[in-house]
Parts: sequence; C-alpha cells; structure tokens
Amino acid sequence: MKKLLAIFTLIIFTSCDGNAQKKEQKEFAVTKTDAEWKEQLTDIQYYVLREAGTEGRYSSPYNKNKANGTYVCAGCNTPLFESRYQYNSGSGWPSFDREIKGNVAYSTDYKIGYARKEEHCATCGGHLGHVFEDGPKETTGLRHCINGAALKFIPKKNE
Repeated sequence: MKKLLAIFTLIIFTSCDGNAQKKEQKEFAVTKTDAEWKEQLTDIQYYVLREAGTEGRYSSPYNKNKANGTYVCAGCNTPLFESRYQYNSGSGWPSFDREIKGNVAYSTDYKIGYARKEEHCATCGGHLGHVFEDGPKETTGLRHCINGAALKFIPKKNE
C-alpha cells in the first residue's frame, strides 16, 4: 500500500507543470519592440514605463499641477487619471484617489520584499506606480502613487 501511495504521489507531482507558479502574462493592445519604445520615449519615461523604474521623489512637475485636465499614458495616450481626483499626499509623487475605470491594470509586485499592488496602463502595459490604502478616507481611501514620467497632461479645453 505504501509503495502504491508513493507511486501515486510521484505521478501527481511530476505531471504538474507549475502553471500556477508562473506570472500571468497579459496581452496588450499596443505592443512595440524595445527599440521602438526607446525611440519614442525619453530615457526616464523608458526607465519607468518599460523597466518598472521609479523616478526621484519630488522630481515631477505634475506634483504641483493645479490645472484641470486629464493625465494620459506617456507611452500610448490612454486616459488614466483626472486632475480633479489629484491631491497632495506628501509622498513626492503625483497622487490620485481614483483611476479612470478600465484603463489601469493591476498586478502584484514583490520587488522590495513584500507584496505591493502595482499599476500598469491597460493598453500598453507600461508601469505607472503603485496603489496603497492610505489615501483620503473621505473619498476612496486609496492613494494611486504614480510616476510623473509615466504621464502626459492634457489640459481641459474651455467650453
């Protein structure tokens, strides 16, 4: 009986291909080669969007932006955040309490030793930043902490 159990266990473990352990690879509507991205983006945009880098704290001019408009992905122009939901979190990066639904994708990032919810452009997969649950309690309670280099700002046209 023990021999049969051992054989059965061996078959189970060797037939498992480990798909549950593989990181899910998403398909994005906008795909380009590294060379194409490097030609289109500045060095800091490429570092942030394509290599999941982080710009320096307080380095983004968007930290103090008070104009009305929409922040779009610097890689593909997908609308991501509205300026009316931007607030000063004191973190050193542009912060928003909500995203434009359907235009931001999420994954889990373990790069610094613990799980963080990472944000990506849902159209091109570009890394945007992370979302935390320490935002304004009177609204969503979320802080979308976004690299300004991942964004372009489109001012609202006067109506």
